[in-house]
Amino acid sequence: MAKKKTTKKTAKKSAKTTEVKPRTKTQIMSDISNDTGLTRKEVASVFDCMSKMIKKDLGTRGPGVFTVPGLMKVKKKIVKRRPARKNVYLPLLKEYRDIPAKPARKAVKVTPLKALKEMV
Repeated sequence: MAKKKTTKKTAKKSAKTTEVKPRTKTQIMSDISNDTGLTRKEVASVFDCMSKMIKKDLGTRGPGVFTVPGLMKVKKKIVKRRPARKNVYLPLLKEYRDIPAKPARKAVKVTPLKALKEMV
């Protein structure tokens, strides 16, 4: 008997259709400068000013909330401390362990607004 030769078909996926890379900082700055007619330095200064405003609003003396109009709301949330616990049973490991305490910390929470939700 003669044996048949089997050929394997390999499916090659084109990188362009399946993987889209996120924009870099330079691409974002240049696109904004092209759309608005501002120079790249002016666009960079706008982002610097916005970051200073966010830092001031989320700081200790600020209101704790910063809203980027129509896009998102940035909030500061204080996470409470977690006490230490002894002899806690971990079912995945099937053993008892001590869990150390975690101090209180400040976390940043970003919530999308209606316009941003509708874009997606």
